[in-house]
Amino acid sequence: MKGMSASRRAYNHGMKFLLYLCAGITCALLIFLIGYIFYRGLPNISWSLLSTQSSYINDTIGILPNILNTLYIILVALAVVLPLGVGAAIYLTEYAKSHRLVALIEYAAETLSGLPSILFGLVGMLFFIQIMGLQQGILAGGLTLVLMILPTIMRTTQESLKTVPQSYREGALALGARKWRMVRTVVLPNAVDGIVAGCILAVGRIVGESAALLFTAGFGLVLNGFAQSLQSSSATLTVALYVYANERGETGVAFAVAAILMLLVFIINGAANLAGKKLKRH
Repeated sequence: MKGMSASRRAYNHGMKFLLYLCAGITCALLIFLIGYIFYRGLPNISWSLLSTQSSYINDTIGILPNILNTLYIILVALAVVLPLGVGAAIYLTEYAKSHRLVALIEYAAETLSGLPSILFGLVGMLFFIQIMGLQQGILAGGLTLVLMILPTIMRTTQESLKTVPQSYREGALALGARKWRMVRTVVLPNAVDGIVAGCILAVGRIVGESAALLFTAGFGLVLNGFAQSLQSSSATLTVALYVYANERGETGVAFAVAAILMLLVFIINGAANLAGKKLKRH
């Protein structure tokens, strides 16, 4: 710092100030957005809203079916995408011999992750509903979301596997462990943070998705069991937010749904972090 010129010091201080300013503006906008949603939404949350279903006959509004449908679609999507995404990442990182094939798959995954969700909704409607003959519901919506979040799970897991030192692999193999045992007992435990991060990103996209589900999961606001909701129109919280805000003009209910969505994301992210820490300890 002593040998630095005055103009250089002024430039460094100016850039430092700009960085702090950008970080402060970003945090302020995030805090304002979260605070405003909670300010408008929390007063409209009631036990009746959370524990009943909407009925035109009784003139009641309830989002219990939408909460359950959101949990159902998270369960279905993660149950399919986690084995596929983690398995593909393990193959590409640990077993694949062709670097061209790996590069091609990585390029395709990055391209798919940048596509608008409405395109996945159209593809899901054409393939799962019209070609495969599924009905609008949790199954068709969950499979469509699998196509959306598979690149995210695969790429985050793959990058996490690459961060595991090569010496760990060599040490396990030198001790006589077979390839799969080395991957299962040495590589995966050290990459669990990246896998959990990918799951959190995937859950965030599932919970916040509406465009693709409008075509595949449907608008149904009726309370159904898990098995019945797989093949019947079932609106998630984001779809319900769209319906109440745009079609029914219930702004207060829409803000309440938004606040519940944010609380749900916080709870799921916290649970995923705790599960990741426990898995890493084991």
